[in-house]
Amino acid sequence: MSEKQPFEIGLYSFAELTPDPTTGELITSAQRLEELIETIELADQVGLDVFGLGEHHRPDFVSSAPAVILAAAAARTKRIRLSSAVSVLSSDDPVRVFQQFATLDLLSNGRAEIMAGRGSFIESFPLFGYDLRDYHTLFAEKLELLLKIREDVEVNWSGKHRPALTGQGVYPRPVQDPLPVWVAVGGTPESVVRTATLGLPLALAIIGGYPEQFEPMVTLYNRAVAQAGHDRAKLAVSINSHGFITDDAQEAHDIAFPPFVQVMNKIGRERGWPPMSRQQFDASCTLRGANFVGSPDEIIEKILFQHDLFNHDRFLLQMSVGTMPHDKMMHAIELLGTKVAPVVREEIGRRQAAQ
Repeated sequence: MSEKQPFEIGLYSFAELTPDPTTGELITSAQRLEELIETIELADQVGLDVFGLGEHHRPDFVSSAPAVILAAAAARTKRIRLSSAVSVLSSDDPVRVFQQFATLDLLSNGRAEIMAGRGSFIESFPLFGYDLRDYHTLFAEKLELLLKIREDVEVNWSGKHRPALTGQGVYPRPVQDPLPVWVAVGGTPESVVRTATLGLPLALAIIGGYPEQFEPMVTLYNRAVAQAGHDRAKLAVSINSHGFITDDAQEAHDIAFPPFVQVMNKIGRERGWPPMSRQQFDASCTLRGANFVGSPDEIIEKILFQHDLFNHDRFLLQMSVGTMPHDKMMHAIELLGTKVAPVVREEIGRRQAAQ
């Protein structure tokens, strides 16, 4: 990033394809993608800054190819930045990832971003023939190659997990130079330090626990950025969390809980987590909880509370943790763009001016 960005507010989605928790109805993949494009289009219209799309290779998500979906969204939007959230770089080819997002950047006139991560699911590793024992080295090596491609048109590089490049050109080149590459982390100190040392912006997922638990990670990032000789003002930190917004806080809880608990308990059964109760869910939606579920005023208060902790530059909200009614989702996006974002930006702008 060439200059300090204003505070950005946006959305991200995994394009879930799960049964309606009340009716059991499951829409088609085509309809889910149509609704997803509508949400991105609306997010652009109401002035949100970013839309991120996750990469997953499971039957309960339809976004195994985020760049393709984002390219469709590019044709129907004008201003909003279009990002992966995340690209599972470990099991992909950095050459192809760069080519896809450089193409998206050209189609969107400079609005593409890559958010690289190791992914929260492991299905892509056997799917593309990678060994999970190489989980850590795959990501480090492929991130190195992606940054090399971003820097040089003709690439000379060799590593363990991919054939060497001996001066081949990687095309097309994007509008943005450099094409933004973020690194998404779940709270591992080693990942935070590597991201800072490379001089890359940090996306920190907070989807459980208390926000204060993550404050040391942001402090570590800022310190490591300075130690590596990078300018923190040219970098950024994003907080990415789950949530949902309606006009009335109780309604927000009532709408969000059934799909949220359906998805989280399914994943929990796979990973050995205990089921989530309504009481636990409601507690997670309080000021010091992880989830941003409530009225616009509550969401504003919570973003600003976390800004006091992290002094972050971007906030992304995942409002489709499970299948939400499409009309309620569209209204939630409208509230985020028209009621929440302007107040948050004004207050954070005031804070920055007072520094």
